[in-house]
Amino acid sequence: MFLMESNQAKPGLLCNPEASQRTLYPYVTGTSVVALKYKDGILMAADMGGSYGSTLRYKSVERMKPIGKHSLLGASGEISDFQELLRYLDELILYDNMWDDGNSLGPKEVHNYLTRVMYNRRNKFNPLWNSLVLGGVKKGQKYLGMVSMIGVNFEDNHVATGFGNHLARPILRDEWHENLTFEEGVKLLEKCMRVLLYRDRSAVNKLQISKITEEGVTISQPYSLKTFWAFSAFENPTLGAEGSCIQRNFWDTGDSRRISWIVVKQDK
Repeated sequence: MFLMESNQAKPGLLCNPEASQRTLYPYVTGTSVVALKYKDGILMAADMGGSYGSTLRYKSVERMKPIGKHSLLGASGEISDFQELLRYLDELILYDNMWDDGNSLGPKEVHNYLTRVMYNRRNKFNPLWNSLVLGGVKKGQKYLGMVSMIGVNFEDNHVATGFGNHLARPILRDEWHENLTFEEGVKLLEKCMRVLLYRDRSAVNKLQISKITEEGVTISQPYSLKTFWAFSAFENPTLGAEGSCIQRNFWDTGDSRRISWIVVKQDK
């Protein structure tokens, strides 16, 4: 009897569903963040969409925040994990200020801290589901870097996350130069965000652009870009594709609407 009891699993130790919890999949996510160095500092852009799966659930999510005196953070990915990271950073900045030694954390130190946090959570198989962009200026030195959700990090003159890494970086490589003015930098970021709006289903036409210089952080009010949707490729995206092209003609006849389907086979 005692042997049977000892062999039985104890729910409190082995079968407790709350004993270990992990992030399995993000719920509410933000899409690309694009940033670049310009003559006087760092410029960063992100839209304000929050997608619940493939549904654009929220349209006023701010994904760029100032960190301390010298840094600016932008995030794509899970919004709740970004909020958790902001709590970590608030504690870090508060602890640094409590020393009251006349020094403050610069962007490179904050970037290194974020790298360690993301890599630590990755090793616990419980990652913070974000890609982060960290920019800043301290003592005249501009700094721009990014961190992935598994702790991969690098520093560059321009960075992008998400779809922006595929669609915006080629534009930045072609048009970025070291002596960009503020107006040129904003124009270049808007060009990148416009391409992302056209091509990324999660993008929303409501964005903010922020800058950080020696004077501090400025984040713009939300605004929309002028767009043009009459491209022939948008109107008929399958035109020119191999196979059959299906066209629909709609017309009204009296009270009823008739639909005709015309299948045009293309000669190879």
